[in-house]
Amino acid sequence: MGKVLGVIPAHLESTRLPRKLLRPLCGRPMLAWVYDRARQAPGLDALAVATDSEEILEVCRLHNIPAAMTSSEHRSGTDRVFEVMSRALMSGSREDVYVNIQGDEPMITPGHLEQLLGPFRSSEPDLETQVSTLKVAIGSDDARNPNNVKVVTDFRGRALYFSRAPVPHERDGSGRARYYKHLGVYAYTADALEKFHRLPPSELELAEKLEQLRFLENGIPITVVETSQDTIGVDTEEDFRKVEEYFRGRIVNHYPSGGRT
Repeated sequence: MGKVLGVIPAHLESTRLPRKLLRPLCGRPMLAWVYDRARQAPGLDALAVATDSEEILEVCRLHNIPAAMTSSEHRSGTDRVFEVMSRALMSGSREDVYVNIQGDEPMITPGHLEQLLGPFRSSEPDLETQVSTLKVAIGSDDARNPNNVKVVTDFRGRALYFSRAPVPHERDGSGRARYYKHLGVYAYTADALEKFHRLPPSELELAEKLEQLRFLENGIPITVVETSQDTIGVDTEEDFRKVEEYFRGRIVNHYPSGGRT
């Protein structure tokens, strides 16, 4: 598989919950928790934050988190990861796989990232992976929540579609439909990342506000790995309260790094 670089795109302003990445979570910025948990994944050769905010850059410095300033013009976190790759190429370095770790996913674990990288280690030539992501089983009530992005896959685990709508639609109410929530973490080959950046936003991407649909609309397959451990992406105050409760109950006195890093 070669070298793997983890990147945490970090944009300070967000529509639904402004400045969420720097909100104190059990005494530390949420972004610091994401970094500390992700850096424990043995499959990552390096990990850094990519931001367009001087304030985030300063917080990273205070917490000894590697960080780079990137353009404020990016339309998505994936485009920010591409800039990191481009800079690496200019300096004579090129990782084989890039991992996009959301800065608002403090419940991400090293296990999640190892599962994410699993398809890139596959020796089956007909299943060569270009992009991978994760899914977790959910109930029908959670499937109706548009903040939970759903994914449907084929028998090989390749994504057929991502949607905010409850897919598949169960027409007869038989209870046979199985729903899966998409967890917003990705791994890409350098080639797939470059293709994504050079393609214009697609129609489905713009309709659903889901950047991963750009890959599917342009024939780039996404391998989806099922995990048993759900996460909560922090988009609302309610999300933040749930995550705060999780941390207080499990690791408030057990920082992953033994303290500030």
